[in-house]
Amino acid sequence: MSGSTLAKAVCSAMQRIAPLRLAEKWDNVGLLLEMLMSGPESPVIRPSRGKVLLTIDLTPSVFEESTLNDVSVIVAYHPPIFKPLQSFTLSNPLQSSLLKCAARGISVYSPHTSVDSVWGGVNDWLAQGVLSGQRGTVSPLVGEKLSPTSGESEGAEGRLVTLEDAVSLNDLQGRIKTHLNLQHIQVGMGLASAGASNSVRTIAICAGSGGSMLLGKDADVYFTGEMSHHEVLAAVAAGKHVILCGHTNTERGYLPVLAAKLRAELAGDGHGEAEVLVSQADKHPLDIV
Repeated sequence: MSGSTLAKAVCSAMQRIAPLRLAEKWDNVGLLLEMLMSGPESPVIRPSRGKVLLTIDLTPSVFEESTLNDVSVIVAYHPPIFKPLQSFTLSNPLQSSLLKCAARGISVYSPHTSVDSVWGGVNDWLAQGVLSGQRGTVSPLVGEKLSPTSGESEGAEGRLVTLEDAVSLNDLQGRIKTHLNLQHIQVGMGLASAGASNSVRTIAICAGSGGSMLLGKDADVYFTGEMSHHEVLAAVAAGKHVILCGHTNTERGYLPVLAAKLRAELAGDGHGEAEVLVSQADKHPLDIV
């Protein structure tokens, strides 16, 4: 399979998994870098096999990993092109990775908030960890998004988990650490609270940076990757517990789930020979020391 054929197949499959219409208006999603077609006018180094690499961020180490694995398409959850760029230069490490991808004929696709919003996406995966097998409901935090053709619900912004039976905040912290495979998280206690033994029943969820979406919502706990200092102050002053896990730590664990979905879609399209890999080089940029 040629790289250009695989890129088209990936775009089509990702549209079925997480339609781009579900992305936030401020987002930049879809095919962000398209490889040149074959021919004498395109002197690029072409990957020889049909491989797709899933990552959260397209960093220099992830690019090197893509070359070692002879990858044709990178699906980068975060858009490597987000704001308008006035230039592409090798002096900027992130732009350098894109330029090198172009030189090697590697296409880059980003789903970002479309895969956050879609039912079965990142936020639902986080909700599963909160429930941890317990009875409860998962509902939209913000209004549902409907298909323009069928009118059926396709997703929503954020999630609100309502547990049938309340749990302690300590128990909830343990569930989240286990689900995200983390040893440490940050917790802010609501000012009206009297200790970590307080019971909680409602948890508002937003993957990544959720302050603007979570603030003001009626929930016992705000669970996200990161919030600004003043957003945390506002939340705890309103009596809300805050659980922060690191921006990409709330997203990276979903990549194996997305990989399985993408493999199934590609196989259904007759591209079962394509390999879908999850990056091993991709990681949170900060360490706790």
